[in-house]
Amino acid sequence: MRQIETLFLSGPDLWFPDAPEWMARRRQACEAAGFRAVSGRDNPLVETESSEAMAREIYAAVLERLRGADAVIANLTPWRGPGADSSVAFEAGFAAALGKPVFAYINVGSEDEAEYRARVERALGGTPGEDGRWRDDEGCEIEDFALPETLMLWAEARRFFVIVTPDLYGDLTGLELCLDAVRIYAD
Repeated sequence: MRQIETLFLSGPDLWFPDAPEWMARRRQACEAAGFRAVSGRDNPLVETESSEAMAREIYAAVLERLRGADAVIANLTPWRGPGADSSVAFEAGFAAALGKPVFAYINVGSEDEAEYRARVERALGGTPGEDGRWRDDEGCEIEDFALPETLMLWAEARRFFVIVTPDLYGDLTGLELCLDAVRIYAD
């Protein structure tokens, strides 16, 4: 049996308009499932002004929490573009390098948005090239494996759930499915 007690919650959720309430809901869902949730911003900061020093303090706190967590649940919902938040991608990769299991979900507004290539095409333009590979308006190849996210993020996740919902930043279904998957993984 794998011992999983602490889950690092990764996602752009800290930037949501109602971030404190949203994080409280996520933590409550984890507690109800028998896990303790942590994030990189759990403790008050020493630095009080946005600065390089504050950024380094946050970075150190995130890595400390990632190292101390037993597993990661990554919210890979597209953020400020067609793909996952870059910080979340880093955190998932860092956890994977530490040998920690990563579980992931993505909220999209329609089934048309369930594939990464389709989201890139919609956001940046794209057409199939003469070689059959999709290319953006700059001529760069668009990753096209019919996956919901880039293959490196998708392949690392022990389970990857795609949720079609009108409430991209408030739907807990993906988190709840990940919590069920963590329970199964730990048995």
